[in-house]
This record gives sequence, C-alpha cells and structure tokens, in this order.
Amino acid sequence: MPLMPGAEPYHHEAGEIGVLLCHGFTGTPQSLRPWGEYLAAHGLSVSLPRQPGHGTKWQEMNRTRWEDWYAELEKAYEDLRGRCAEVFVGGLSLGGCLALRLAEVHGPAIRGLIVVNPSIANDVPLLRLAPLLKWFVPSVAGVANDVKKPGVTELGYSRTPVKAAASLPGLWSLVQADLAKVRQPLLVFHSVEDHVVKPTSVAIIREKVPQATIEELTDSYHVATLDNDAHRIFAGSLDFIRTHASVPLQRD
Repeated sequence: MPLMPGAEPYHHEAGEIGVLLCHGFTGTPQSLRPWGEYLAAHGLSVSLPRQPGHGTKWQEMNRTRWEDWYAELEKAYEDLRGRCAEVFVGGLSLGGCLALRLAEVHGPAIRGLIVVNPSIANDVPLLRLAPLLKWFVPSVAGVANDVKKPGVTELGYSRTPVKAAASLPGLWSLVQADLAKVRQPLLVFHSVEDHVVKPTSVAIIREKVPQATIEELTDSYHVATLDNDAHRIFAGSLDFIRTHASVPLQRD
C-alpha cells in the first residue's frame, strides 16, 4: 500500500553509539525525524522505523496489533545492536511505551532511555471501550496533530482504528507490571498541557522507576518533538547520551 509522503523510515550510519527512535500510535516517523536528524548530525547512528499499519491508511492499521509494532522495533533494535557498541532507545507517546518494553526485555543491553509524553496507562475513557467498540465501529476520531506551534502539522491518521486500539490495554498492563525491570538511566520529557495523554503515565513512572529524571515542557502539547520545546528535547537527549555512554561520540 502506498505510503503517505513524508512517512518514510529514517536511518543514518555513523558512530559506535546507536539510537532507536519509536514513533507514536497512528503517527509516522515524520514526528521524530527532526530529532533523528539532530542526533545523526552529532555523530550518532540512528534507526527510526515505520511501524506496521502506520503511514498508509487507517484501515490497514486495523489489521495490526501492538505485538506487530513491538516486533518491528525488536527487529530494528537487533540490527542496530549488531552494528553499534551501545544502543539507546527513545520514543514519543506509545513509542515511549514500546521503548520501555524493550528495556524491560533486554535489560542492560540497552544503555539508556529517553521518552517524550509516554503513554503507559489506560486513562482515556474512549479507549477503555475499544474492546467492545471494535465489534460495532471501525474507527473513531483521531488523536494526531496535538501541536501548539503555529504552522506545524504532524503526519498521522485523522481516524483512530478501533481494532488496533483495542490491543493497547494488554501492552499497557504488561509494561506497568514489569516497570521494576527498568534499571537503565531514564529521561522523561513531559508536557504540562497534553490533550492526548493524561499525567497518569508519568506519575506511574515517577513512582515505579526511581532513577527517572522528569523534565517538564511548558510550551508544547503532546507532539513535543515537533513543537516549541523540540530543541530542548534534542539537546537534552544528546547530553543524556553523552553522559551515559561508555564510548565517545564520533563527533562532539
């Protein structure tokens, strides 16, 4: 199925430190590409895959589940690990949740995590109904493009595929149950005004992952990687990687 223009994955070969970036639910690599390009310009190898069912039509996404998205990230992670001495993982929204799951599974093989407005809790009433709604309606209103900055648009679906959304509670439950396994350094960027993900997720991380550093973003909505605080995320993540990597960046 043809891709939306701009929804292509992004990859950059550079130094011995690799970063895997995970985009969000119904979004595309476009939402994280400036982040990936910033890190690449500072000597990091970057992998930003497109998750199955994303970047084409929402109807195709209804044929996928969270296990499919996670499997794609596992594949990208193994490839990056085979080429780099160390790997960091970052993600936006549900991509942050999938990043946390990778850390739970792979432990110290993942050097550190950077997540932006992560979604790990079933705190949206409509999504709680998704397992029932999927039998009656194929889609509901979309959640993409929650951006404060004028003139900036996130590339994502205008509709939320209900069958795909109905698989999310299983992922959230799994990630929450295993959060104690996340022992890597963790940097969390949290928008104080977010119209997609409620503060519940960050509160759970704050409680269960004591080493997490949480930084508030005051001038961005949910898709902060395209918003007014984007450079703060980019520069902060680079500093975080520089601090926690055991090998030097190729270009500092």
